[in-house]
Amino acid sequence: MILDDIAAKTRIRIAEETEKLPLSSLREKAESLPAETGFPFEKALSSPGISLICELKKASPSRGLISEDFPYMEIAHEYEKAGADAVSCLTEPYWFKGKDEYIRDLTGRQNPIGIPVLRKDFTISPYMIYQAKCMGASAVLLICAILSDRELSGYLDTAHALGLSALVEAHTEEEVMRAVASGAKIIGVNNRNLKTFRVDIETSVRLRNLVPDDRIYVSESGIRTPEDIRILRENGTDAVLVGEMLMYADNKEKLISEMKSVCRDGKETG
Repeated sequence: MILDDIAAKTRIRIAEETEKLPLSSLREKAESLPAETGFPFEKALSSPGISLICELKKASPSRGLISEDFPYMEIAHEYEKAGADAVSCLTEPYWFKGKDEYIRDLTGRQNPIGIPVLRKDFTISPYMIYQAKCMGASAVLLICAILSDRELSGYLDTAHALGLSALVEAHTEEEVMRAVASGAKIIGVNNRNLKTFRVDIETSVRLRNLVPDDRIYVSESGIRTPEDIRILRENGTDAVLVGEMLMYADNKEKLISEMKSVCRDGKETG
């Protein structure tokens, strides 16, 4: 399974990075930063209607290279201008061609974006949560399929103590139930079947009733049209994460505007 391969490669990568900067030093740096953040990512996803998380993705295992030039700062500002509520940014370097510096630039002192940033990576160690804090991210991704219940609970505690939100991702009924039991405030269902790579938004529709209404429910992958968002909105979805469709769009602002009209009103506006 590709997810297992990515997780294994990530463990090697983080072990190498830990040799350069020990966990104790990184943790001290992260804990010296303000923990009273107001949890902007969670707040952004709590607004009325469906919130829109727009993804920055240079490549993917299923599509290969998506954007050769990848002007990520330009795209992120375009997302924000068009009304995105948050940005998801890949930092996994091998399959997704991501870099930590993308988030540092997005949240840095020179021309940062004004909306929260999710560090999209395959979190296999608290080390990566401390990294995300130091990068300036507002949230991290925790994937049920590669974490034990103990890890999931511990990583949530670590993130929250730093003032970071955590998007806990599930793919199956069992994983959704684990996410709920962990106390996750934000639960995302990835519509991509990890065995076949087939994408079906009905996965989010089918699993919605397993998540209590006091949690934020996110649909990830496969959202391609305003009609998809309408279906999810009617099913009680709180937010959607849109990636490849936006990255391939010639007019990203127009597509986001169309999606946002459905997010707000539940119908397209002409």
